[in-house]
Amino acid sequence: MAVMLLTVACKKDYSDPNRAVAGDVVKTPIGLTGLVIGLQKNYTATRAGALYNLIATDGFLTKQLVIINQGNTAEYQFYQGAEKVLNTNSIVVSFWTNCNKIIFDANNVLTYAPQLGDKNYASGLIAYASIFKALALGNLAMYWEKIPDTTGPVVNFIPNTEGYTRALNVINTAINTVNADSISGSFLANIPAGINIMNTLHALKARFSLYTGNYAQALAEANTVDLTKKSTFNYDVVTLNPIFETATSTNNVFQPMDSIMGLPPVLAPGLADKREPFYIAINAGPRYRLNGFFATSVGSIPVYLPGEMTLIKAEAYARQSTPDLVNALIELNKVITKQPASDPFGVGAGLPPDAGPYNQAELLDQIYRHRAIELYLSGLRLIDQRRFNRPAGERTRNYLPYPNVEHNGNSNTPDDPAF
Repeated sequence: MAVMLLTVACKKDYSDPNRAVAGDVVKTPIGLTGLVIGLQKNYTATRAGALYNLIATDGFLTKQLVIINQGNTAEYQFYQGAEKVLNTNSIVVSFWTNCNKIIFDANNVLTYAPQLGDKNYASGLIAYASIFKALALGNLAMYWEKIPDTTGPVVNFIPNTEGYTRALNVINTAINTVNADSISGSFLANIPAGINIMNTLHALKARFSLYTGNYAQALAEANTVDLTKKSTFNYDVVTLNPIFETATSTNNVFQPMDSIMGLPPVLAPGLADKREPFYIAINAGPRYRLNGFFATSVGSIPVYLPGEMTLIKAEAYARQSTPDLVNALIELNKVITKQPASDPFGVGAGLPPDAGPYNQAELLDQIYRHRAIELYLSGLRLIDQRRFNRPAGERTRNYLPYPNVEHNGNSNTPDDPAF
């Protein structure tokens, strides 16, 4: 199985010659539904899935996590960082492969779903597949300097910033499709519960608009998201929460670095901040343990947090060509003062409002601080550190190296970043 995984990683050709070609299999609603359910499983399940890779990679590279057992080589390399992260690192390989595989499978859905006679069912397929394609594109763009231009044996590479633009294009098409043909109830009945499709599309559009510097669009999209609704990846006794399964339950891979979420003391959560005990439990040994979304085997993991949308609004106001620091602080204070009971997930600082006053740079520091706390172990801190120009000493790498299997199979693979 590992050999097959490495082989497909270098050529990004995921067809199976022993099965019917994709065009024969996925032209029916049943076949296409099976594909989108597979997208979710590949993204969210097990230590090989993109979600585990995202959280572990970001957690170690930004010093949120500490290694418990150095025998977990891939995680230990991330903990050490810099040149210690090798091209053969199993997380580097599986993260790269998984995201490319998701893009490949999503493309099949997006090719064949529009051919269905039931346009409302097709609309659901397109929207659902688009979520995972956008997430996969975003993951590649967040963790590699350049990303593949397409799928195939030998492909060119494009700047990672183009990955966000492509993710936005996918999302826009999905939103327009759903607006034209509402998603049928029969489609929703055939997929796993948890994901609020339209809210998620708008939330991801807000996120990637922020990353591309389109602050007006980021603000508008964040305002579209209903912050009272959850959107989650759900787990059960068969498919376990991958962070719990690997780390929390065994206490043999990683745990939180400290009680201040890996932040420098000047940005650390205060003693009264209720988000710190939500995310980090105190134990006899090791002293700090995973809590929150990783406390149980069947605990759901948010696709995005409501607090992220509010913080996007704060940042969008602060970064406008003419910064609106008044409204930026108003939005930031919505996160600072939010009580856990007022948040669908129970994430709330429960603090008094911050009176400021701040200049733009000072306010952006506070926005970064509260993004780091509110979105702890969400996989979004490394890109935040680069976007907010945080000191390099706060992380162990800027980007990941390209897997050796990509270097060996594709002469267009870029040189690895030095850091």
